Amino acid sequence: QVQLVESGGGLVQAGGSLRLSCTASGTIFSISTMGWYRQAPGKERELVAETTSGGSTIYADSVNSRFTVSRDNAKNTVYLQMNSLRPEDTAVYYCRLRNRFGNYWGQGTQVTVSS
Repeated sequence: QVQLVESGGGLVQAGGSLRLSCTASGTIFSISTMGWYRQAPGKERELVAETTSGGSTIYADSVNSRFTVSRDNAKNTVYLQMNSLRPEDTAVYYCRLRNRFGNYWGQGTQVTVSS
């Protein structure tokens, strides 16, 4: 079974940084598209960043220039480096793996940014 394990969430002050990690098992990571999503209270889940098997990346406008997504295929891990955090970044962040068979989701990790 595909399993995604996330870590790195926590509480930070505005302007601070966090790095989220997501390690996958049960599938061929190197040919999977990996994405980070977040869901704030009262809002829909939204795409934050994504990296394809070819290494290309996309970002939501709200995090562009502040967040960086990267992957280490040797470790089956995708990262989300979050800098210059703002209170509006507060949300549960989810790791998503997409391959030819479908989408798979991690359990989510809470990120809270205080003002």
